[in-house]
Amino acid sequence: MQPVTTANAVPDQIRVLLVDDQRMVGEAVRRMVANEPNLVFEFCQKSEDAQAAAERFSPTIILQDLVMPGIDGLTLVARYRAHPQTKDVPIIVLSSQEDATVKADAFAQGANDYLVKLPDRIEVLARLRHHSQGYIHLLQRNAAFEALAASQQRLAGELAEAADYVRSQLPAPLHGPLSVRWDFESCSSVGGDAFGYHWLDDEHFVAYLLDVCGHGVGAALLSVSVMNTLSHNTLQDVDLRAPEQVLARLNAVFTMARHNDMYFTIWYGVYHAPTRRLRYATAAHPPALLFAPGGESNAPTQLGFPALPIGAMEGIDYPVGDVLVAPGSRLYVYSDGVYEVQMPDGREMALEDFIPLLAAPPSDIGGVRATVAQLQGRARFDDDFSLVEFVFT
Repeated sequence: MQPVTTANAVPDQIRVLLVDDQRMVGEAVRRMVANEPNLVFEFCQKSEDAQAAAERFSPTIILQDLVMPGIDGLTLVARYRAHPQTKDVPIIVLSSQEDATVKADAFAQGANDYLVKLPDRIEVLARLRHHSQGYIHLLQRNAAFEALAASQQRLAGELAEAADYVRSQLPAPLHGPLSVRWDFESCSSVGGDAFGYHWLDDEHFVAYLLDVCGHGVGAALLSVSVMNTLSHNTLQDVDLRAPEQVLARLNAVFTMARHNDMYFTIWYGVYHAPTRRLRYATAAHPPALLFAPGGESNAPTQLGFPALPIGAMEGIDYPVGDVLVAPGSRLYVYSDGVYEVQMPDGREMALEDFIPLLAAPPSDIGGVRATVAQLQGRARFDDDFSLVEFVFT
């Protein structure tokens, strides 16, 4: 018994199926291919058994007689082409007629070649090998595509799982005297943005948002690592209430040389509830926007300083800002992906274009992203979209 190829397997030999009602022709072809290396021959004498034989034998080439009792050869060619297992198998029609119209009909039904039987052995073998190799290459290509698709599907599943994990690490919205809500959307399966906030003690509330260069798994791993470092207070000899100490220590720990040449920007602030003072520091990050209560018509205070990103250079000092937060103020911390978008006219949106979108507090924080998407003319962003709103009531 010869091995039968499956739908996903690629044959490693030429498999010739001859369908002809004349046993003499079957014997003649058998002798032609006898002793040929890497070639297997199968003969089917009854037309009604042809399709079943093809499905069982899995040929790489079918020699099909044109005139047969019962089901004629052209009908069988059409059946081969209609069946998923044989639709691509090369078919050589054998006929005793040297007629252009008959040949045209055969090709119209899906035949790949036409031979007036019986031709010379050398020619038969050459055609069998030529068509079979083309079909085997097709199967190899299809198998490669299937393997690639399966690999991409597995990768997509893993990336989706990673994205779910990253999102699960983001803090839940807060409600109360200091309320927080946010909108986050990664431009790829996993991105490089991350943010966090929590009470350090009864008086101090910390908030931060970071943006790792690039996208993908590497950026996501670094962003989660930094977020966990801050949320679990694993920075040694650092007072998390001192923004300048935190950024300096992050810069010393997360150097580009130790983290695959990746760096990140960050905004870091600490709010002291009794005095309503907010101290902050930034590392190449867009400034936070502080809107005074009832000041929707006025420009917000921009909280930020020019500085190199974390990891770019050792020994950097990060200046600290200090601002009084009036009751009812709103603070927005975000990544540059929220406004650095390409407009339909080719112009890139600037921060000054984005600020008016925050002037009147949206009922749904996700409405800001929807508006920016509408302005750029497409829903998908080229960078991660991270926007966090703090309301001091």
